[in-house]
Amino acid sequence: MQKVAFGGGCHWCTEGVFESLKGIEKVEQGWISSTKEDAITPSEAVIVHFDSSKISLDILIEIHLLTHNATSNHSFRKKYRSAIYTFSNEQEKISNEILKDKQKLFDKTLITKVYPFGEFKSNQEKFLHYYKDNPDKPFCKSYIEPKLKLILKEYKDYFSS
Repeated sequence: MQKVAFGGGCHWCTEGVFESLKGIEKVEQGWISSTKEDAITPSEAVIVHFDSSKISLDILIEIHLLTHNATSNHSFRKKYRSAIYTFSNEQEKISNEILKDKQKLFDKTLITKVYPFGEFKSNQEKFLHYYKDNPDKPFCKSYIEPKLKLILKEYKDYFSS
């Protein structure tokens, strides 16, 4: 079992995306900070525990980039940092290589950065597994379902829900 963490948009959305994939054993939703100075302030993110024999880090990063606005440096980027948080030097190196390769999927420059994982604070229990517990809420219909439809269309072999 491996783990990697992702920040991008709302952690409810990010959690919903990764909980819908085969090979994901657990998703922890909350706030993550790094040890790097430009990322020490916690931002919304998830830790994804995955079986690399079922889903690769490459596919996870690709899905992450395509399911949040990874090219926009909007005013909420401190709260919604576009990031990949790694748990080893080797994973950081591989993630940077994958990120560089995935740039070809985008017309605009990716703003997503790779950071070493620092700290994690879990969200309140009532907000965990938000999409699974609340699929009919307007927020889920408006923001999470379009991301899941993209996964179903483009990554159906990895879609589990």
